[in-house]
Amino acid sequence: MIAKTKILTIGMVAGELSGDTLGADLIREIKKIHPNVRLIGIGGPQMQAEGLTSLYPLERLSLFGLFEVLGRLPELFKIRDGLIETFEKEKIDLFIGVDAPDFNLRVSKQLKEKHIKTVQYVSPSVWAWRQGRVVGIRAAVDMVLCLLPFEVDFYNQHDVKAVFVGHPLARSLPVNHQVSAGKQQLGIPLDQVVVGLLPGSRSSEVERVGRVLLDSAAKLLKKFEKIRFVIPAANDARLAQIKALLAEQPTEVQRAIQVIEPNDTAGEIGSVGRRVMAASDVVMLASGTAALEALLLGRPMVVVARVHWLTYLLVHWMIKTPWYSLPNILAGRTIVPELIQAQATANNVVNEMLPLLSDPEFKQGAWQAQHVELCNIHSRLQSENVSSAAAAVLSLLEEKIDATL
Repeated sequence: MIAKTKILTIGMVAGELSGDTLGADLIREIKKIHPNVRLIGIGGPQMQAEGLTSLYPLERLSLFGLFEVLGRLPELFKIRDGLIETFEKEKIDLFIGVDAPDFNLRVSKQLKEKHIKTVQYVSPSVWAWRQGRVVGIRAAVDMVLCLLPFEVDFYNQHDVKAVFVGHPLARSLPVNHQVSAGKQQLGIPLDQVVVGLLPGSRSSEVERVGRVLLDSAAKLLKKFEKIRFVIPAANDARLAQIKALLAEQPTEVQRAIQVIEPNDTAGEIGSVGRRVMAASDVVMLASGTAALEALLLGRPMVVVARVHWLTYLLVHWMIKTPWYSLPNILAGRTIVPELIQAQATANNVVNEMLPLLSDPEFKQGAWQAQHVELCNIHSRLQSENVSSAAAAVLSLLEEKIDATL
């Protein structure tokens, strides 16, 4: 055992707010096992609240798409080199990259070459596209912490140490989480039909997906006068961006959309985006981790994805699965509508939303069918043999200490 009096210095980097949530949860679990820990790196408000000293704003890493990243490469290299220099100076015992694999795996590789233990928390979708990346992952990390059970088998086949730790929400949230609790937290009447709009936490996502979702809301409002929309702002920059997009909409649409500001995160549901999903009867959202969270909340959804057209052309042919969203990948079939790139139009979103909103009591039809499927996947994820992420991470330090005895 590592003596609990020993100060452990851990470097951690999260690249977006979903990673900030996972990172904060992992920090809490590590502290339960080893309270004497010092944390430095990059994280958002949740990781900082748990004691992480963030050396750079998390927002600087919140990029999506190949061509969106290219213009920021000099800055990203500067941040990477600054982190590595600081980690060496502070003699960190361990580095944990939380999601953001394109950035974190490059940091991990350099640190591993300096004999520092490295962990990637959240596997990149290497099983879905660019499978050759597993060679680089093996060279960069000592362990991958997997949110999905089938990912471990893939890594085992390629001699990469991997542990299935699941998503913290899969364990903490009850199957069939009731929407009434979420509406109460946001002060929304229980009989109000609520649609959550989640355009993502990155500037490029909000720009490309946000306008589609707002245009879709405007069209739905013409068909359902009493419907209400709620949209979360991941941070102050996204708040300003969302307000600018909202200002383009007619006054009646602006009145029907409630923006939840980033500092409005109180309550047991957690992050602002998750609170919006918890209060929503149906959600329209950008493809990504939010779809997994919506699944675990049991919220029927329509998934929308748009990236730079050159990024799409380069990436599309490399994808090995028929689906983009995690609910469909986990189900092995289409249970959630996906509208990708040119299909991601307001008219198409509305056409997919209409069946989900056709039953005002949400007890039958398309809403109920999708809800049941989502709850079944959640139950399956809960029943899988989940390991402790904190224990798995700290086991690497046990091995390191044993090797020096």
